[in-house]
This record gives sequence, structure tokens and C-alpha cells, in this order.
Amino acid sequence: MGNLIRVLSRDIDNNAGNFFLDFESAEASQSEKELWEKVDEVLTEAQVILEQLQAYTGAGEEIRLAIQSPGAEGVQERAWAAVLPLVTKLKRFYQFSHKLESSLRCLLNALTDPEAPATQHLEKKQALARQLALILHFTLRFDELKMTIPAIQNDFSYYRRTISRMRINNLCGDTDAEVNNELANRMSLFYASATPMLKTLSDATSKFVADNPDVPVENTTDCLSTMASVCKVMLETPEYRSRFSNEETLSLCLRVMVGVIILYDHVHPAGAFVKTSNIDMKGCIRLLREQPASSVEGLLDALRYTTKHLNDEATPKHIRNMLSNN
Repeated sequence: MGNLIRVLSRDIDNNAGNFFLDFESAEASQSEKELWEKVDEVLTEAQVILEQLQAYTGAGEEIRLAIQSPGAEGVQERAWAAVLPLVTKLKRFYQFSHKLESSLRCLLNALTDPEAPATQHLEKKQALARQLALILHFTLRFDELKMTIPAIQNDFSYYRRTISRMRINNLCGDTDAEVNNELANRMSLFYASATPMLKTLSDATSKFVADNPDVPVENTTDCLSTMASVCKVMLETPEYRSRFSNEETLSLCLRVMVGVIILYDHVHPAGAFVKTSNIDMKGCIRLLREQPASSVEGLLDALRYTTKHLNDEATPKHIRNMLSNN
């Protein structure tokens, strides 16, 4: 575990050749390979999900016409035809969140095994740590995009209203719908969240801790806080940062740092913001503030609105001030 400890202590002069957590090219060992391949399938699908979300245009015009001129010939049919394929996409996004949750739990299980400290797991299982990083990178990217697409909730609301009318008029049964009533209720809760994927992972991390009482909670919080600290050092140290081969790695590190802070805040009894936290929140927020505003505003919002303990009395006032919108 020497490399991680040296990174955390910033012993750059004597250890310039040691590379922290390798988010770019860490390869799975034989013992990691089965889990790595399982999660890799999910990460491959994640790229398709992002592409579909980026291309999501919504059916706003068709819905507007259907609402404004309900009796006009063909407008209801055109709106319904425009909404149905979009609901199919929304259903896929929601179902994918469960795959993401399952992958996260598997990775946490591997990286928090009581047989070794968190730093040792991260040191020896860098390929799995990289996959955890990629999951968080996708999660925050998905949520950032989702917040810019109000059509998602508008389209789904129109779908639900139309389905309800069709049921009342006996024009369709629940089994005929693309999304039945029970699934629609769950999807509505999912999309009602400003950051649905991040909420899924936060809930999953809390459930992982609750479901594994034989694993001390410190194993999970140490894993998350260590990743946050390593990302911070990688980002703020020119000697390390210069080794990033592209800007995407910089973006990944920022998202991973924020992602693990949020997960830590949900599972640590006192949260991430108290003075006794294992995460240097002042340093992490300052680092975010030093980046171009356009690239980190979504990450700052994630800390403001999806953490659990920010507004606790124990949170230092200067930390809250640093995260204020002023």
C-alpha cells in the first residue's frame, strides 16, 4: 500500500514515479477479472445510456398541440406516437439504475473486505477502484444532463395522464401499456429527484452498510474518504496532474471526488462536513472553486443539494459559506 500512502503524504520528490490511483489504464488481475468483466458490461451500456440521454429532444411541441387543441384531427395520435418511444427510453434509464446499483454493491464488497485495510484494497485492486470511479463519473454526468432536460418529466407526466384516460375509457389494460401503473409510480419517484442516479447510489451505499453488519462501517467510509483524498492530491499537485493524458481524466477525478464525498456523507454517522471528518472538505471545495465555473457548477450543486449533513449544526459555518450560491 506504499504508493497510496506516499500520494496522500505528497512525497513527490522521492516518489515521482509512483502513480496514485490509475484511473486511465489499471488492468484487472486474475482474482479481479470475473467481477471486472461483470461491471465492464454495465459500464459499456452506460455509454449508450449517456448517448441516448444527450440525444433526448422530448415531445414538447406535439404535447402542446394536443393540450391546446384536443379536438383537432390527429393531434392526440401524433402526441401519443411521439411520446411512446421516449417512454421506452426513460424505462431503460430507470432499469439501468438497478444495474448500476448492483455493480456498486459488488465493488464495495470487494473493496471493503475486513481482511485488509481500505488503502491496501485500493492499492492492490486498482482496476476495481477504477471501475468504481467510472460508475461515479457516469452517475454525475447523467444527473448533470438530466437537470438540463425538463422534457423528461413533461413527457412522462403526459404519458401517465393519457394512460389514465385510456384506462377510464377502457381503451387499454394495464398490461397493454409500455409502463404499467406500478412501474410508472416507481419511475415517477426516480425522475422526481434532481439527481436520480446519485440518489440511487447513495441509497445503495447506505443499504450496503445496513445489510453487512459483519463489515465495520469504517471499512466503507475509509475506502470512500481515501478515494476522495487521493483525487484531491492528484488534482492539486502539478507533478501528478501533468500525467493525465487528457482533460477527460481531469473531469473524471473531479466527479469521483464529489461522488465519494456524497456517498461518505450518507453512510458516516457524522457526515463529511464535521471537523473530525476524514475528508478535507475545505480543500476539496476550494479545489472545485478554482476550476472554470461552467465545468463544476453541477458538482457544487450536487454537494449543496444531495448531501445529507451539510445543514447540520455541526457543519462549520465557513464550509456552508463556501458552498453558498453567492
